[in-house]
Amino acid sequence: MLRSNLGAILLTLLAGALITVQTGVNARLRQTLSSPFQAGFISFLVGTLALLAIVAVFAPFSRGSLGGAPWWAFTGGLLGAFYICLAILMAPRLGAVALVALVIAGQVTTAVVLDHFGLVGFAKSPVSAVRLAGLVLVVCGVLLVLRKEGSPSRAVPVSPTGSSPTRR
Repeated sequence: MLRSNLGAILLTLLAGALITVQTGVNARLRQTLSSPFQAGFISFLVGTLALLAIVAVFAPFSRGSLGGAPWWAFTGGLLGAFYICLAILMAPRLGAVALVALVIAGQVTTAVVLDHFGLVGFAKSPVSAVRLAGLVLVVCGVLLVLRKEGSPSRAVPVSPTGSSPTRR
């Protein structure tokens, strides 16, 4: 599998790296705008404009192309908005490594459930002992990342409105 999917694996690793960079970029934008929601809006607006250009050039919509999708297929943007705003709020509080580790643990846990039951368009793939062992290892990795080693945290506490105290 590794050799036959090497290009897909490398591109997916790049996407994961860019998500981590995006989180830091959005958190910095939040500092400038003083609002995680405004920062999330700007992030989505820029992304929407980029996708609009891509769709216009490479994949224009055809009449009726949206009609065949189930209702829940249109919730991706809402889920993305929730993730972006939450990541913007939590990045300064948790730090990059803890945030990404927790996100990955949530993704792997959800992926195991979605695959097992064949939900939201994924093919059914029953939970196996190997997958459960992988999930346990991910959770152990998160616990190691979250473990404090006596050094002060570099993360800054953030209020729900997105403001943070000034560092000295």
